[in-house]
Amino acid sequence: MPLSVDTWRASVAAEAYGAGAVVGNDISGFADPGYLPAAAAAGASVVATHIRLAPRVADPDPHYDDVVAEVSQFLVERARRARGAGLADDHIVLDAGLDLGKTAEQSRTLLLASDRLAQLGFPLLLSASNKTFLGRILDLDIGERREASIAAHAIGVSLGCRVLRVHDVRAACRVRDVLAAVLAARGDPAKAGQ
Repeated sequence: MPLSVDTWRASVAAEAYGAGAVVGNDISGFADPGYLPAAAAAGASVVATHIRLAPRVADPDPHYDDVVAEVSQFLVERARRARGAGLADDHIVLDAGLDLGKTAEQSRTLLLASDRLAQLGFPLLLSASNKTFLGRILDLDIGERREASIAAHAIGVSLGCRVLRVHDVRAACRVRDVLAAVLAARGDPAKAGQ
């Protein structure tokens, strides 16, 4: 089973790769200059996540003139950096970073723009499970966001997200399977993710 390590530190990623991890999920947008070389040396894949400031730094007033355009530009630049470090395109995954330096409305806008982000040419990861923006939309505490998360997964997959970060694996797999069956029945196996 492929293992992923969630870290923005190159030293932690390198140790995890040495122990068998094959994906590095970095919410800092590759702030550590050794991160991409460590992934390239290990033959690992990376997730480039958009963030406005830095991990664990509060962003009380995130402002974007055009959140989709600015996030897209950031992700394309991070993919370029990953390529420059020697990673192949099929080892680069993009993540819009919902809730990371974004208001609930900005995160919702990015979810609905998943089709545009998927057109950047790299697999798109959706990290919406139990996120704050879902709680704000429906006034739900974190323990009450299961159904909202499942709905976000369905929206994301239908718009081109091909990797999901989830808390309820069984429900996410059912969403995937239902969408694949419906899209395949429509005669569109490419959109079914097959």
